[in-house]
Amino acid sequence: MQDKMKINDNVTVGAQPSEDELRQLDQQGYKSVINFRGEGEDDQPLSPDAEGAKVTAQGMNYLHVPVAMGSMENKLVDQFRDKYVSLPKPVFAHCKSGKRAGAMVMMHLAAEQGMSGEQTLQKAEQMGFECEQEELRQFVKNYVDNHSK
Repeated sequence: MQDKMKINDNVTVGAQPSEDELRQLDQQGYKSVINFRGEGEDDQPLSPDAEGAKVTAQGMNYLHVPVAMGSMENKLVDQFRDKYVSLPKPVFAHCKSGKRAGAMVMMHLAAEQGMSGEQTLQKAEQMGFECEQEELRQFVKNYVDNHSK
């Protein structure tokens, strides 16, 4: 995956931004930032709380939804989706590499668009999201199959 991938006009997914990149997000037109990293992960330039303070000081909205592979569950995705719809757009969503952020955003969009889980995985691969973790692939597929409109 590249450092950033524009999914649509409302959301771009990417890897952990540096402090400088974080400062530039509002200048690039972003209205909100979503951080899917947990507290204390490796290679975090700022804690989630410190990142939130910087983002809000720039006049953007901040949402922290810590996602770990071992703790992914439907309820967590549902909570993210409920909050996502009310965030001012466009949104920059990130985790360490962009994979968790991409999975969360893709599950939301696919469920909203009435896609199947298999269609979601195919679309994600076409867009450049490489999901080599079978556990994540199955979670995404099952979530979308059970929540698609």
